[in-house]
Amino acid sequence: MSVHEGHRQRMRRQLRTSGMDSLSDVQVLEVLLYYAIPRADTNPIAHRLLERFGSLSGVLEAAPDELLKIDGMGDAAAQLICLIPQLERRHFIDRSGKASILDSTSKCGQYLVPFFHGEQEEVVYLLCLDAKCKALCCVPVHRGSITVASISVRKIVQTALNQNAASVVLAHNHPSGYALPSQEDLDTTRTLQTALQAVGIVLADHIIVADDDYVSLADDGYLGGPYGL
Repeated sequence: MSVHEGHRQRMRRQLRTSGMDSLSDVQVLEVLLYYAIPRADTNPIAHRLLERFGSLSGVLEAAPDELLKIDGMGDAAAQLICLIPQLERRHFIDRSGKASILDSTSKCGQYLVPFFHGEQEEVVYLLCLDAKCKALCCVPVHRGSITVASISVRKIVQTALNQNAASVVLAHNHPSGYALPSQEDLDTTRTLQTALQAVGIVLADHIIVADDDYVSLADDGYLGGPYGL
């Protein structure tokens, strides 16, 4: 048995018997890299990753091309690391989707926050609801800064019509970490509200997500009242 193999067995045994909380951030990355780098010593690579990106979260949120700049990293290792936040996001979305009657701001916000987990740029989702506030679908409708000029009002209205939605909730994120609405957010909200009203669909809310927090434009009075159902 090689020195590396013996060390790997000890690390895997520690993970199995004592759990991940018993490992340092370096050790967590070291063990993770075992599954993409089968023979080399991954401890120095883990140290280099943390030195370059500053923290475990920084490593997991790094772009693939940046990860590949680290000595010892290959395509498989970079792809494995990038899969972790994507898998987390799918897990959180699946878990939140079990509460599908979204008849309050808090339920709606909790449902929507996981869709933005790990996103590094602005993304816009449209949540379509039936007359009983049951979620029909939640689909991405735009990627990039949200402005009246950039967002497709027609696409949003058509999506809502295709789903036979009684009401919709628009949601987008602020990767900066500040959930306060910009003037562009407010202008876009009013434009969409008018367009949806013209086809008999209620814009119940526009929720802005930042990290694990959110702001409801309906609750803040920008839609003429509280959660509009």
